[in-house]
Amino acid sequence: MSNHLAVATVTAALQQRLIRAAAASGVSNAFVTTDRPDQREKDKKKGVNIFLYQVTANPQYRNADLPARRSDGSLRQKPQVVLDLHYLITFHGEDKTLEPQRLLGAVVSNLNARPLLTSKEIKDNVITPAASAPDSDPRHFLGQSDLPGQAEQVRFILESVSQDELTRLWSLYAQTPASLGVVYRAAVVIIEPADLTPKPSLPVREPLLYVRPFAEPLVEKVYSLLGEGMPLVAGAELVIEGQNLRGEVTRIVMGGLEASPPSGQVTPTRIQAALPAGLKAGLNGLQVVHKLLMGSPPAEHRGFESNVVGVVLQPVIGGIVKSGVAASGGLFSFTLTITAQPQLREGQRVALLLNRTAGAGEFAFSIPPLAADSPSAAIKAEKVPAGEYYVRLQVDGAESPLIDLNPVSPTFGQMTGPKVVIP
Repeated sequence: MSNHLAVATVTAALQQRLIRAAAASGVSNAFVTTDRPDQREKDKKKGVNIFLYQVTANPQYRNADLPARRSDGSLRQKPQVVLDLHYLITFHGEDKTLEPQRLLGAVVSNLNARPLLTSKEIKDNVITPAASAPDSDPRHFLGQSDLPGQAEQVRFILESVSQDELTRLWSLYAQTPASLGVVYRAAVVIIEPADLTPKPSLPVREPLLYVRPFAEPLVEKVYSLLGEGMPLVAGAELVIEGQNLRGEVTRIVMGGLEASPPSGQVTPTRIQAALPAGLKAGLNGLQVVHKLLMGSPPAEHRGFESNVVGVVLQPVIGGIVKSGVAASGGLFSFTLTITAQPQLREGQRVALLLNRTAGAGEFAFSIPPLAADSPSAAIKAEKVPAGEYYVRLQVDGAESPLIDLNPVSPTFGQMTGPKVVIP
């Protein structure tokens, strides 16, 4: 890594390199400068000019600058910025004797043969001369550069620049005629602050290594313990079938709620467990989750998770209260206050479904989404003929069952209601 002088050091080292290249070109008295192109044009000196016109973040190292501080604010590592330097190198001289082209050939040949900027080259040509120079030397500060200590060497890369890009670049200097030139990229320059010192991490008291085979659980089927095809209601037990269901610590996550099935009811292919308390009626996502015990003392850590399976929890009607009966033209209007299990939740869509127990007749009535949690809902029905009706409550698309779900009842599995008689 290097300090804030790294960019200036690369430019100075490139200048020293090109001084030797210009001397080998056969063009006498060729200067190598680091001026702006418009300033260089005013001097009318033949030679080579180096101008750093753009600096960009290096894409390969973009994610290398990880969070530099721990949760307590202490410094974990020095923050760093990794840059690419883009240089416009122009060539000046007598066109009649092809001096710009001779200089270009010498520079390109040199940088192609020796693209790396070595630590020794930087020390011998930049650091040592600057450090030994008097303070009156405008570049004496380069003696404090630590670019030679950077782990990755700087490489000069010839860039392919389109005519449009060159035109836009030279348009920045409207009064300056374009000169013969090339663009080189110097990569990479890694800069770290010198005034920050990371605190060492605490030593590892006891190394712990865990190796486990990858065994992702797979849920293939979910149904009520009362039987496949039977409604799944609050308080019931469910059966999960699949593969790799048993883990070191097995949990069931349903509707965002987590439950622990009894260990004796968990096998690699089957889990039997009670529904998590607090589920809402409607569609709920179900997953089997394996926790991993790690650490000393062992603590649960995130492990493997199964696919998500949609499970519909159907509401159960606990009670029906009829009120406000009014007749009009042989039809009746009334309100049914229905108690539901599980409790109705804020924002749920609730509807009342009525079906004649004998003969044709189906009616549906809905209310706006609930404004708050409630154990019951009051739903008004209108223009309903007299008769006996089966009553169903629909919550977020899940309908309350009409069959008897008591496995010890003689009417188990038969349609028993609930019912309401109108009027």
